[in-house]
Amino acid sequence: MEKVLLVTVNLGKGYGWSAEDSAQELRELVASSGALVEEEIICRRDKISPTYFIGKGKAEEISFIAQNENLDAVIFNNDLSGSQQKTLEEIIGVKTIDRTQLILDIFARRAKSNEGKVQVELAQLLYLMPRLVGKGIILSRLGGGIGTRGPGETKLEIDRRRIRERIAKLKRDLERLTTQRRMRGKSRQKIPVPSIAIIGYTNAGKSTLINSLTASKVIVENRLFSTLDPTIRQFTLPTNQRVLFVDTVGFLHNLPHHLIESFKATLEEVVEADVLLHVIDIAHPKAQQQSQAVYRVLEELDAADKPTITVLNKIDKLEEAVISRFKRTFENSVAISALHKRNFEELIDRITLQLSGQIDVAEFRLPQARMDLLKMIYDNGHVLSKEYSGQDVIIKAQVPIKVKERIKRSI
Repeated sequence: MEKVLLVTVNLGKGYGWSAEDSAQELRELVASSGALVEEEIICRRDKISPTYFIGKGKAEEISFIAQNENLDAVIFNNDLSGSQQKTLEEIIGVKTIDRTQLILDIFARRAKSNEGKVQVELAQLLYLMPRLVGKGIILSRLGGGIGTRGPGETKLEIDRRRIRERIAKLKRDLERLTTQRRMRGKSRQKIPVPSIAIIGYTNAGKSTLINSLTASKVIVENRLFSTLDPTIRQFTLPTNQRVLFVDTVGFLHNLPHHLIESFKATLEEVVEADVLLHVIDIAHPKAQQQSQAVYRVLEELDAADKPTITVLNKIDKLEEAVISRFKRTFENSVAISALHKRNFEELIDRITLQLSGQIDVAEFRLPQARMDLLKMIYDNGHVLSKEYSGQDVIIKAQVPIKVKERIKRSI
Protein backbone atom coordinates (compact mmCIF):
# COMPACT_ATOMS: atom_id res chain seq x y z
CA MET A 1 0.00 0.00 0.00
CA GLU A 2 1.42 3.36 -1.04
CA LYS A 3 1.98 6.03 1.60
CA VAL A 4 0.93 9.50 0.47
CA LEU A 5 0.84 13.12 1.54
CA LEU A 6 -2.25 15.18 0.64
CA VAL A 7 -2.11 18.85 -0.30
CA THR A 8 -5.29 20.94 -0.41
CA VAL A 9 -4.95 24.52 -1.66
CA ASN A 10 -7.72 26.93 -0.68
CA LEU A 11 -8.08 29.60 -3.35
CA GLY A 12 -11.21 31.09 -1.81
CA LYS A 13 -13.74 29.89 -4.43
CA GLY A 14 -15.31 26.56 -3.62
CA TYR A 15 -19.09 26.84 -4.18
CA GLY A 16 -19.66 26.67 -0.43
CA TRP A 17 -16.94 24.07 0.17
CA SER A 18 -14.32 24.96 2.76
CA ALA A 19 -10.74 23.78 2.47
CA GLU A 20 -11.45 21.27 5.25
CA ASP A 21 -14.46 19.90 3.34
CA SER A 22 -12.38 19.52 0.19
CA ALA A 23 -9.61 17.85 2.17
CA GLN A 24 -12.10 15.35 3.63
CA GLU A 25 -13.34 14.42 0.17
CA LEU A 26 -9.77 14.04 -1.06
CA ARG A 27 -9.16 11.58 1.80
CA GLU A 28 -12.19 9.57 0.65
CA LEU A 29 -10.95 9.57 -2.94
CA VAL A 30 -7.51 8.38 -1.85
CA ALA A 31 -9.08 5.64 0.29
CA SER A 32 -11.01 4.51 -2.80
CA SER A 33 -7.72 4.27 -4.69
CA GLY A 34 -6.22 1.97 -2.06
CA ALA A 35 -3.49 4.29 -0.76
CA LEU A 36 -2.70 5.18 2.86
CA VAL A 37 -2.73 8.84 3.98
CA GLU A 38 0.30 9.57 6.15
CA GLU A 39 0.34 13.38 6.15
CA GLU A 40 -1.95 16.28 5.16
CA ILE A 41 -1.30 19.94 4.43
CA ILE A 42 -3.85 22.70 3.81
CA CYS A 43 -2.49 25.82 2.11
CA ARG A 44 -4.34 29.13 1.76
CA ARG A 45 -3.30 31.31 -1.16
CA ASP A 46 -4.78 34.38 -2.82
CA LYS A 47 -3.43 33.31 -6.20
CA ILE A 48 -1.52 30.38 -7.62
CA SER A 49 2.12 30.45 -8.61
CA PRO A 50 2.45 29.86 -12.38
CA THR A 51 5.63 27.86 -11.79
CA TYR A 52 5.13 26.06 -8.46
CA PHE A 53 1.35 26.40 -7.94
CA ILE A 54 1.91 26.72 -4.18
CA GLY A 55 5.19 28.63 -4.10
CA LYS A 56 8.74 27.32 -3.93
CA GLY A 57 9.04 27.53 -0.14
CA LYS A 58 5.95 25.39 0.47
CA ALA A 59 7.12 22.91 -2.18
CA GLU A 60 10.46 22.55 -0.36
CA GLU A 61 8.61 22.02 2.94
CA ILE A 62 6.57 19.24 1.32
CA SER A 63 9.78 17.74 -0.08
CA PHE A 64 11.28 17.61 3.42
CA ILE A 65 8.21 15.80 4.79
CA ALA A 66 8.07 13.38 1.85
CA GLN A 67 11.73 12.44 2.17
CA ASN A 68 11.69 12.30 5.98
CA GLU A 69 8.57 10.09 6.07
CA ASN A 70 9.72 7.99 3.10
CA LEU A 71 6.47 8.67 1.25
CA ASP A 72 5.61 7.26 -2.16
CA ALA A 73 3.54 10.11 -3.58
CA VAL A 74 2.14 13.60 -3.05
CA ILE A 75 -1.44 14.21 -4.18
CA PHE A 76 -2.80 17.70 -4.85
CA ASN A 77 -6.52 18.41 -4.47
CA ASN A 78 -6.29 20.74 -7.46
CA ASP A 79 -5.52 20.42 -11.15
CA LEU A 80 -1.88 21.09 -12.01
CA SER A 81 -0.55 22.11 -15.40
CA GLY A 82 2.06 19.86 -17.00
CA SER A 83 4.87 22.29 -16.23
CA GLN A 84 3.73 22.78 -12.62
CA GLN A 85 3.57 19.04 -12.08
CA LYS A 86 7.04 18.54 -13.57
CA THR A 87 8.57 21.36 -11.50
CA LEU A 88 6.98 20.12 -8.28
CA GLU A 89 8.21 16.57 -8.87
CA GLU A 90 11.74 17.84 -9.40
CA ILE A 91 11.63 19.73 -6.09
CA ILE A 92 9.69 17.19 -4.00
CA GLY A 93 11.53 14.16 -5.37
CA VAL A 94 8.58 11.75 -5.37
CA LYS A 95 5.64 11.05 -7.65
CA THR A 96 3.29 14.05 -7.67
CA ILE A 97 -0.23 13.76 -9.07
CA ASP A 98 -3.29 16.00 -9.14
CA ARG A 99 -6.99 15.44 -8.47
CA THR A 100 -7.89 14.62 -12.07
CA GLN A 101 -5.20 11.95 -12.30
CA LEU A 102 -6.42 10.43 -9.03
CA ILE A 103 -10.03 10.31 -10.29
CA LEU A 104 -8.89 8.73 -13.56
CA ASP A 105 -7.00 6.09 -11.61
CA ILE A 106 -10.16 5.22 -9.66
CA PHE A 107 -12.17 5.15 -12.88
CA ALA A 108 -9.61 2.74 -14.37
CA ARG A 109 -10.09 0.39 -11.42
CA ARG A 110 -13.90 0.50 -11.67
CA ALA A 111 -14.48 0.27 -15.44
CA LYS A 112 -15.63 -3.22 -16.42
CA SER A 113 -17.35 -2.81 -19.80
CA ASN A 114 -15.43 -2.32 -23.04
CA GLU A 115 -16.99 1.11 -23.46
CA GLY A 116 -16.01 2.15 -19.95
CA LYS A 117 -12.42 0.99 -20.42
CA VAL A 118 -12.11 2.84 -23.73
CA GLN A 119 -13.48 6.04 -22.18
CA VAL A 120 -11.03 5.83 -19.28
CA GLU A 121 -8.01 5.19 -21.51
CA LEU A 122 -9.02 8.02 -23.84
CA ALA A 123 -9.38 10.43 -20.92
CA GLN A 124 -6.01 9.33 -19.51
CA LEU A 125 -4.18 9.85 -22.80
CA LEU A 126 -5.80 13.24 -23.36
CA TYR A 127 -4.65 14.13 -19.83
CA LEU A 128 -1.16 12.77 -20.49
CA MET A 129 -0.55 14.37 -23.87
CA PRO A 130 0.40 17.90 -22.71
CA ARG A 131 2.52 16.41 -19.91
CA LEU A 132 4.98 14.54 -22.15
CA VAL A 133 7.84 16.95 -21.56
CA GLY A 134 11.37 16.41 -20.35
CA LYS A 135 12.68 13.30 -18.71
CA GLY A 136 11.57 13.91 -15.12
CA ILE A 137 9.90 11.50 -12.75
CA ILE A 138 6.70 11.62 -14.80
CA LEU A 139 8.45 9.80 -17.66
CA SER A 140 9.84 7.02 -15.51
CA ARG A 141 6.71 5.61 -13.87
CA LEU A 142 6.85 2.02 -14.94
CA GLY A 143 5.85 0.53 -11.59
CA GLY A 144 2.50 0.11 -9.90
CA GLY A 145 0.56 2.40 -7.63
CA ILE A 146 -1.93 5.23 -7.97
CA GLY A 147 -1.53 7.48 -10.95
CA THR A 148 0.07 4.75 -13.06
CA ARG A 149 -2.91 2.53 -13.86
CA GLY A 150 -4.63 2.45 -17.24
CA PRO A 151 -3.30 2.37 -20.79
CA GLY A 152 -0.33 0.18 -19.87
CA GLU A 153 3.17 0.25 -18.48
CA THR A 154 4.68 1.53 -21.73
CA LYS A 155 2.28 4.45 -22.12
CA LEU A 156 4.90 6.97 -21.03
CA GLU A 157 7.60 5.63 -23.33
CA ILE A 158 5.74 6.20 -26.57
CA ASP A 159 6.10 9.48 -28.40
CA ARG A 160 3.46 12.07 -29.17
CA ARG A 161 2.80 10.71 -32.63
CA ARG A 162 1.96 7.25 -31.35
CA ILE A 163 -0.22 8.73 -28.59
CA ARG A 164 -2.13 10.77 -31.19
CA GLU A 165 -2.62 7.60 -33.23
CA ARG A 166 -3.85 5.75 -30.16
CA ILE A 167 -6.25 8.59 -29.29
CA ALA A 168 -7.64 8.53 -32.82
CA LYS A 169 -8.17 4.76 -32.62
CA LEU A 170 -9.85 5.01 -29.21
CA LYS A 171 -12.21 7.67 -30.54
CA ARG A 172 -13.14 5.37 -33.42
CA ASP A 173 -13.62 2.45 -31.02
CA LEU A 174 -15.75 4.60 -28.72
CA GLU A 175 -17.88 5.76 -31.64
CA ARG A 176 -18.41 2.14 -32.70
CA LEU A 177 -19.29 1.02 -29.16
CA THR A 178 -21.62 3.99 -28.72
CA THR A 179 -23.36 3.12 -31.99
CA GLN A 180 -23.80 -0.47 -30.82
CA ARG A 181 -25.26 0.72 -27.51
CA ARG A 182 -27.66 3.03 -29.30
CA MET A 183 -28.75 0.15 -31.52
CA ARG A 184 -29.47 -1.88 -28.38
CA GLY A 185 -31.40 1.09 -27.08
CA LYS A 186 -33.45 1.21 -30.26
CA SER A 187 -34.26 -2.49 -29.91
CA ARG A 188 -35.51 -1.71 -26.37
CA GLN A 189 -37.68 1.03 -27.81
CA LYS A 190 -39.49 -1.39 -30.13
CA ILE A 191 -41.66 -1.97 -27.07
CA PRO A 192 -41.47 1.54 -25.59
CA VAL A 193 -40.61 1.45 -21.90
CA PRO A 194 -39.96 4.66 -19.91
CA SER A 195 -36.45 4.93 -18.49
CA ILE A 196 -35.68 6.40 -15.08
CA ALA A 197 -32.06 7.44 -14.51
CA ILE A 198 -30.86 7.26 -10.92
CA ILE A 199 -28.40 10.11 -10.47
CA GLY A 200 -26.66 11.71 -7.54
CA TYR A 201 -23.41 12.46 -5.83
CA THR A 202 -21.02 9.56 -5.62
CA ASN A 203 -21.73 7.31 -2.61
CA ALA A 204 -25.22 8.79 -2.10
CA GLY A 205 -26.85 5.34 -2.20
CA LYS A 206 -27.85 4.98 -5.87
CA SER A 207 -26.75 1.36 -6.22
CA THR A 208 -28.36 0.44 -2.91
CA LEU A 209 -31.62 1.96 -4.16
CA ILE A 210 -31.66 0.05 -7.46
CA ASN A 211 -30.79 -3.17 -5.60
CA SER A 212 -33.62 -2.68 -3.11
CA LEU A 213 -36.16 -1.73 -5.77
CA THR A 214 -35.37 -4.49 -8.26
CA ALA A 215 -33.74 -7.24 -6.16
CA SER A 216 -30.52 -6.75 -8.12
CA LYS A 217 -26.93 -7.30 -7.08
CA VAL A 218 -25.20 -4.12 -8.23
CA ILE A 219 -21.89 -3.65 -6.40
CA VAL A 220 -22.41 -1.60 -3.23
CA GLU A 221 -19.40 -0.40 -1.26
CA ASN A 222 -18.81 2.49 1.11
CA ARG A 223 -16.37 4.22 -1.22
CA LEU A 224 -16.48 6.77 -3.99
CA PHE A 225 -17.19 5.61 -7.55
CA SER A 226 -17.88 1.98 -6.58
CA THR A 227 -19.71 1.64 -9.92
CA LEU A 228 -18.76 3.30 -13.18
CA ASP A 229 -20.61 1.50 -15.97
CA PRO A 230 -24.40 2.05 -16.24
CA THR A 231 -26.62 -0.74 -14.90
CA ILE A 232 -30.15 -1.21 -16.29
CA ARG A 233 -32.87 -3.12 -14.43
CA GLN A 234 -36.57 -3.62 -15.21
CA PHE A 235 -39.37 -2.85 -12.74
CA THR A 236 -43.17 -3.11 -12.91
CA LEU A 237 -45.26 -0.33 -11.34
CA PRO A 238 -48.59 -1.04 -9.58
CA THR A 239 -50.34 0.11 -12.78
CA ASN A 240 -48.60 -2.82 -14.55
CA GLN A 241 -46.48 -0.32 -16.46
CA ARG A 242 -42.94 -1.51 -17.00
CA VAL A 243 -40.08 0.91 -16.49
CA LEU A 244 -36.30 0.69 -16.69
CA PHE A 245 -34.14 1.94 -13.84
CA VAL A 246 -30.68 3.05 -14.94
CA ASP A 247 -27.93 3.33 -12.30
CA THR A 248 -25.33 5.86 -13.51
CA VAL A 249 -21.84 6.93 -12.46
CA GLY A 250 -21.78 9.17 -9.41
CA PHE A 251 -21.13 12.88 -9.79
CA LEU A 252 -18.51 14.83 -7.88
CA HIS A 253 -17.83 18.36 -6.68
CA ASN A 254 -15.74 20.27 -9.20
CA LEU A 255 -15.67 17.35 -11.66
CA PRO A 256 -13.25 18.46 -14.42
CA HIS A 257 -15.04 19.50 -17.62
CA HIS A 258 -12.90 17.30 -19.88
CA LEU A 259 -13.85 14.27 -17.78
CA ILE A 260 -17.52 15.03 -18.38
CA GLU A 261 -16.75 15.30 -22.11
CA SER A 262 -14.90 11.97 -22.13
CA PHE A 263 -17.77 10.20 -20.33
CA LYS A 264 -20.65 11.77 -22.23
CA ALA A 265 -21.29 8.45 -23.97
CA THR A 266 -22.00 6.85 -20.59
CA LEU A 267 -23.94 9.88 -19.37
CA GLU A 268 -26.21 9.76 -22.43
CA GLU A 269 -28.41 7.46 -20.35
CA VAL A 270 -29.16 10.52 -18.21
CA VAL A 271 -29.89 12.75 -21.20
CA GLU A 272 -32.22 10.17 -22.79
CA ALA A 273 -34.13 9.26 -19.60
CA ASP A 274 -37.79 10.18 -19.22
CA VAL A 275 -37.45 10.91 -15.49
CA LEU A 276 -34.51 11.49 -13.15
CA LEU A 277 -34.32 10.18 -9.58
CA HIS A 278 -31.87 12.50 -7.84
CA VAL A 279 -30.60 10.64 -4.77
CA ILE A 280 -29.22 12.84 -1.98
CA ASP A 281 -27.48 11.54 1.13
CA ILE A 282 -29.18 13.90 3.59
CA ALA A 283 -27.11 12.46 6.45
CA HIS A 284 -24.00 13.96 4.84
CA PRO A 285 -22.99 17.37 6.27
CA LYS A 286 -22.55 18.79 2.73
CA ALA A 287 -25.82 17.39 1.35
CA GLN A 288 -26.99 20.67 -0.17
CA GLN A 289 -23.61 21.45 -1.71
CA GLN A 290 -23.46 17.93 -3.17
CA SER A 291 -26.92 18.48 -4.67
CA GLN A 292 -25.73 21.72 -6.26
CA ALA A 293 -22.69 19.91 -7.70
CA VAL A 294 -25.02 17.37 -9.35
CA TYR A 295 -27.10 20.13 -10.95
CA ARG A 296 -23.96 21.81 -12.32
CA VAL A 297 -23.11 18.57 -14.15
CA LEU A 298 -26.73 18.27 -15.37
CA GLU A 299 -26.44 21.78 -16.79
CA GLU A 300 -23.33 20.77 -18.72
CA LEU A 301 -25.29 17.82 -20.11
CA ASP A 302 -28.29 20.05 -20.99
CA ALA A 303 -30.43 17.82 -18.74
CA ALA A 304 -31.17 20.18 -15.83
CA ASP A 305 -34.79 20.73 -16.97
CA LYS A 306 -35.77 17.06 -17.05
CA PRO A 307 -38.64 15.89 -14.79
CA THR A 308 -36.93 15.07 -11.50
CA ILE A 309 -37.94 13.37 -8.27
CA THR A 310 -35.60 14.18 -5.40
CA VAL A 311 -34.93 11.12 -3.24
CA LEU A 312 -33.81 12.10 0.26
CA ASN A 313 -31.89 9.01 1.30
CA LYS A 314 -30.60 7.67 4.64
CA ILE A 315 -33.45 8.92 6.84
CA ASP A 316 -32.62 6.09 9.24
CA LYS A 317 -29.66 8.21 10.38
CA LEU A 318 -31.61 11.42 11.13
CA GLU A 319 -34.30 12.80 13.42
CA GLU A 320 -37.75 13.64 12.02
CA ALA A 321 -37.26 17.40 12.42
CA VAL A 322 -34.17 17.34 10.19
CA ILE A 323 -35.96 15.19 7.61
CA SER A 324 -38.89 17.62 7.54
CA ARG A 325 -36.52 20.53 6.94
CA PHE A 326 -35.01 18.79 3.93
CA LYS A 327 -38.48 18.00 2.55
CA ARG A 328 -39.32 21.70 2.72
CA THR A 329 -36.04 22.59 1.00
CA PHE A 330 -36.33 20.24 -1.97
CA GLU A 331 -39.41 20.29 -4.21
CA ASN A 332 -41.04 17.05 -5.38
CA SER A 333 -39.08 15.08 -2.80
CA VAL A 334 -39.55 11.72 -1.07
CA ALA A 335 -37.67 10.79 2.10
CA ILE A 336 -36.55 7.15 2.17
CA SER A 337 -34.01 4.68 3.47
CA ALA A 338 -32.72 2.70 0.49
CA LEU A 339 -30.92 0.28 2.81
CA HIS A 340 -33.96 -0.51 4.96
CA LYS A 341 -36.59 -0.02 2.20
CA ARG A 342 -38.47 2.60 4.18
CA ASN A 343 -41.12 4.71 2.40
CA PHE A 344 -40.72 2.77 -0.85
CA GLU A 345 -44.48 2.80 -1.41
CA GLU A 346 -44.47 6.59 -1.39
CA LEU A 347 -41.52 6.64 -3.80
CA ILE A 348 -43.19 4.22 -6.22
CA ASP A 349 -46.43 6.22 -6.02
CA ARG A 350 -44.49 9.40 -6.84
CA ILE A 351 -42.84 7.71 -9.83
CA THR A 352 -46.24 6.44 -11.01
CA LEU A 353 -47.69 9.93 -10.69
CA GLN A 354 -44.73 11.47 -12.52
CA LEU A 355 -45.25 9.06 -15.42
CA SER A 356 -49.04 9.51 -15.42
CA GLY A 357 -48.70 12.26 -18.00
CA GLN A 358 -47.32 9.62 -20.34
CA ILE A 359 -50.30 7.29 -19.73
CA ASP A 360 -53.56 7.30 -21.65
CA VAL A 361 -56.77 5.26 -21.67
CA ALA A 362 -57.35 3.83 -25.15
CA GLU A 363 -59.62 1.36 -26.85
CA PHE A 364 -58.23 -1.03 -29.44
CA ARG A 365 -59.92 -3.34 -31.89
CA LEU A 366 -57.38 -6.05 -32.60
CA PRO A 367 -57.50 -9.08 -34.88
CA GLN A 368 -57.42 -12.18 -32.70
CA ALA A 369 -54.44 -13.32 -34.75
CA ARG A 370 -52.39 -10.36 -33.41
CA MET A 371 -51.61 -11.88 -30.04
CA ASP A 372 -48.31 -10.00 -30.07
CA LEU A 373 -50.18 -6.68 -29.75
CA LEU A 374 -52.46 -8.08 -27.06
CA LYS A 375 -49.41 -9.25 -25.14
CA MET A 376 -47.85 -5.79 -25.48
CA ILE A 377 -50.92 -4.25 -23.83
CA TYR A 378 -50.90 -6.75 -20.96
CA ASP A 379 -47.13 -6.40 -20.46
CA ASN A 380 -47.10 -2.60 -20.42
CA GLY A 381 -50.51 -1.46 -19.22
CA HIS A 382 -53.60 -2.11 -17.15
CA VAL A 383 -56.53 -3.79 -18.94
CA LEU A 384 -59.88 -2.24 -18.01
CA SER A 385 -62.19 -4.37 -20.19
CA LYS A 386 -62.07 -6.97 -22.95
CA GLU A 387 -64.73 -8.46 -25.22
CA TYR A 388 -64.79 -10.49 -28.43
CA SER A 389 -66.55 -9.43 -31.63
CA GLY A 390 -66.30 -11.88 -34.51
CA GLN A 391 -62.62 -12.31 -35.41
CA ASP A 392 -61.59 -9.29 -33.33
CA VAL A 393 -61.02 -8.54 -29.70
CA ILE A 394 -62.03 -5.13 -28.34
CA ILE A 395 -59.85 -4.14 -25.44
CA LYS A 396 -59.86 -1.00 -23.30
CA ALA A 397 -56.68 -0.37 -21.36
CA GLN A 398 -54.56 2.18 -19.59
CA VAL A 399 -51.25 2.16 -21.46
CA PRO A 400 -48.22 4.40 -22.03
CA ILE A 401 -48.78 6.84 -24.88
CA LYS A 402 -45.76 5.39 -26.72
CA VAL A 403 -47.30 1.92 -26.57
CA LYS A 404 -50.67 3.24 -27.76
CA GLU A 405 -49.05 4.95 -30.73
CA ARG A 406 -47.08 1.84 -31.66
CA ILE A 407 -50.17 -0.38 -31.54
CA LYS A 408 -52.19 2.11 -33.61
CA ARG A 409 -49.47 2.04 -36.27
CA SER A 410 -49.41 -1.78 -36.24
CA ILE A 411 -53.15 -2.39 -36.68
